[in-house]
Amino acid sequence: MGRAFVYVILGGGVAAGYAALEFSRRGVGPGELCIISEETVAPYERPALSKGFLLPEAPARLPAFHTCVGANDERLTPDWYKEHGIELVLGTRVKSADVRRKTLITAMGETISYEVLIVATGARALKLEEFGVKGSDAVNVCYLRNLADASRLVNVMQSCNDGNAVVIGGGYIGMECAAALVTNRIKVTMVFPEAHCMARLFTPKIADFYEGQYESKGVNFIKGTVLTSFENDSEGKVTAVILKDGTRVPTDMVVVGIGIRANTALFDGQLAIEKGGIKVNGRMQTSNSSVYGVGDVAAFPVKLFGSDIRRLEHVDSARKTAKHAVAGIMAPEKTADFDYLPFFYSRVFSFSWQFYGDNVGQVIHYGDFLGGKFGAYWLDKGRIIGAFLEGGNREEYEAIAKVVKRKTTIKDVSEVERRGLDYALRSSQQVLPESSGMIVERPMCNWHAAAGVAVAISISAFAFWYGRRRRRW
Repeated sequence: MGRAFVYVILGGGVAAGYAALEFSRRGVGPGELCIISEETVAPYERPALSKGFLLPEAPARLPAFHTCVGANDERLTPDWYKEHGIELVLGTRVKSADVRRKTLITAMGETISYEVLIVATGARALKLEEFGVKGSDAVNVCYLRNLADASRLVNVMQSCNDGNAVVIGGGYIGMECAAALVTNRIKVTMVFPEAHCMARLFTPKIADFYEGQYESKGVNFIKGTVLTSFENDSEGKVTAVILKDGTRVPTDMVVVGIGIRANTALFDGQLAIEKGGIKVNGRMQTSNSSVYGVGDVAAFPVKLFGSDIRRLEHVDSARKTAKHAVAGIMAPEKTADFDYLPFFYSRVFSFSWQFYGDNVGQVIHYGDFLGGKFGAYWLDKGRIIGAFLEGGNREEYEAIAKVVKRKTTIKDVSEVERRGLDYALRSSQQVLPESSGMIVERPMCNWHAAAGVAVAISISAFAFWYGRRRRRW
């Protein structure tokens, strides 16, 4: 029993949807392409899961956030795939892969062969058990990586109104879920081992601002320690968490966001692995010429960093690597090496920030940390290699992206510190080449216009799915 395709995308996350759209636009024929996914739904925009999906009023639900609406593009519903002759093989786990024979074997024993494979297997959430803590299977312990996780989290939240929650982890998932919990009238305690939140990106000064905003909404931070065990009731429900320093924190639910690990196991020993992911070249091609890697699983050369290999865990990277891989497959002679500007963003409460580049070297802070419009530049060897801005508009975000993309040379550090955002605005007047690959966030669409009036200001940042202007993630 088996099937054969010209192109197979393994994985059904964000990257798969964007790759499918690119294939369709480049003339892939009916029956030539299939997507294999363990999830039972067509590819969707994962950022919704920690934002619009968790809203207490008018929450985002499928089919509203199927790819590729996050980039202000077509919405690829299951019917779209049928109309374009693209086969969705959903609810299917691949148990083994043989890149030499160009075959995949599913858990049900079916053989699926291909001529070209795109590995878009993404990453999985790290579990507490991997750090020696047992009990993640309790009914009120939640992770957040896929639609099933998000649905479970919503159900648990709804049973805990006016209750208490402990969030383990101070990164993206921890911060966004904590804000969602507060929005759902749940008291939150955040626990993480670092000295401040978002330690991989934020400086202490930037982190102080956001922690202060969370604290003003009742969030309690316990930093510099980790969870060691749970207390459970007779039904197995967690009633308290015990921390390494001996602190006991009573709770009605727990949300765990302690990082992710790329899903490379199927290809260990078959493809080159680096930086925890599958190593690819500038066209997203792996060490096997018929296999490409995209999204969270791909470790690719970043020109901005001197072609240093990086694995970037962000939706923007997933979208852009997917499209570039398809370009490299369908038109290799016209496809240059990927020139990507690393980009990260988040929205919590009424705040919204964007970051471009790398956060190493000398830091220059600027702006109004009391008023909520501020930022930072990172300088290395006299050049701007990273920039952060909270509360900016489109022109301002474009400006900081440009100075990073150009690695703008700094002759007078004190001038940059004094002028702050204006330095980027004035330095960005020169037009970049169209091939620059610069990514700038755009407004998104309103899927439920009536919801905007009802949602309180404290949750408006989460309601980007329902905002009155289109916003590109």
